[in-house]
This record gives sequence, C-alpha cells and structure tokens, in this order.
Amino acid sequence: MQSFSSNGVSLSYLDEGAGPPILLIHGFASSAKVNWVNPGWVDTLVKAGRRVIALDNRGHGTSDKPHEVSAYRVAVMAEDARNLLNHLGIARADVMGYSMGARIAAILALSHPAMVKTLVLGGLGYGIVTGVGPWGPVVDALRSEDPDAITDPIGLMFRKFADQTRSDRVALAACMQATRQPILADDLATLRVPTLIAIGEKDEIAGSAAGLASIIPGSEVLDIPKRDHMLAVGDKVYKAGVLDFLARRSLA
Repeated sequence: MQSFSSNGVSLSYLDEGAGPPILLIHGFASSAKVNWVNPGWVDTLVKAGRRVIALDNRGHGTSDKPHEVSAYRVAVMAEDARNLLNHLGIARADVMGYSMGARIAAILALSHPAMVKTLVLGGLGYGIVTGVGPWGPVVDALRSEDPDAITDPIGLMFRKFADQTRSDRVALAACMQATRQPILADDLATLRVPTLIAIGEKDEIAGSAAGLASIIPGSEVLDIPKRDHMLAVGDKVYKAGVLDFLARRSLA
C-alpha cells in the first residue's frame, strides 16, 4: 500500500485498476484489506472496469493511530477521504462505505457533494440518525485487560474482531467514542446524491434501511438475505446489487 499525509496523519491506501474511480471506506476495527480486499470487492470492481481506491482509516490497518478522541471526529475522518481524492487528483468519485465507513461517506457527501457521484451506504440504516448503541460496552470491551470477563455480546463481538485484526485497542476505543455521533435527519434530507442503502436482513446493528431511505430523497434499498452485520460484507447479492446500481446511476 502507498501512503500520504492528511493534516499530519500518515494514511495508507491502495489504488488499483483503471476506469471511473470508486472510493471505498471500511468499517470500525477493520481495514482496506479486511473489508475490501479479502472479501473480493477490489477484484470484483477492477474486473468491472473500475479504478478502486481504498484507504486504511486513521486508527486502523497500517495508518497512524492517534489515541486522542478528538482525532476521530467523523468530520475529521471525512476530510481524510477528501484529502486522499485530492492527493490523487480525483475531482469526483463514486463512494462506498461500510458501517462506520458509511457514516464517514455520508458526511463526505454532505460536506463536499460535488466530489461524490453516487453513494453506497453498507451496513448502516436509520442508526446513522439515532447513533445506534449503546456503545459504552464496546468501549469497555476494547479497554478490558481480560477478554474472558466481557459479558456484553456486542462488546465481545467487536473485541474478538479487534483481536483478530491485531488492532490498537486504545485507538479503537477513542475512535468508537468519537464516531458514533448521530447525523441529523434534516441534514440527510438535503442529500441529492444517488444513494443505495445495503443491509443484511439479520443485521441487528445497522438500524432500518427503509427508515433511512424515507429520509434521503430518491434513495434505494438493497436487502442482503440471511446475512448479519459481519457476514453481509462479502455477500454476492451485495456485490451484484452495487454493480447494478453503479451501472444505472453512475455509468448511465
């Protein structure tokens, strides 16, 4: 992976393929490799004739990992995405985010609508408005010295994922505290970017896809059958739905 500096923070990214650009923003405790390379997204999109850009968000992967909560405000992380596009000389791109990455992508589209051609919000529905949660047990689980003492099921799920990805748990705890701030429904209603909301049918974290679609004008919903928050990421229905959406709304 290559790297660049975003306001003094070194961020890693990959840039593969040729064609219309799409920026991929991964979820919490993940990375470009875990979220997009391993599940086959990068390969799928490159084969579909796309230039694929995917970054390791600050606090994740091989990017810098500050421990201050203020370093992980969603607006700050959205600026990282914008700075990467500027670094690559890309004025406008399709943008897909998953879970936390979807929240970042939404803020990018609200703050810099001219840069976002289409928007795919994966693994995040009406929870973008409510904040979903409570996330306190997740922060406690990340900070716990004894994983066997964790009893909260969602906290334990994220702790296991963080351990599997060998993440900096202090940085992740700071990130969790900062990035779960809700986005106002009135702000989301101002989006005029073609938007796809893709959520697993068994996802108990994301919140309602239909609820979010009722706020964002002209948005579409893609239900991913029999998948929860973790397993929806690489699903073939998700991939096919996104390719269809991009063909209709981006390439048309």
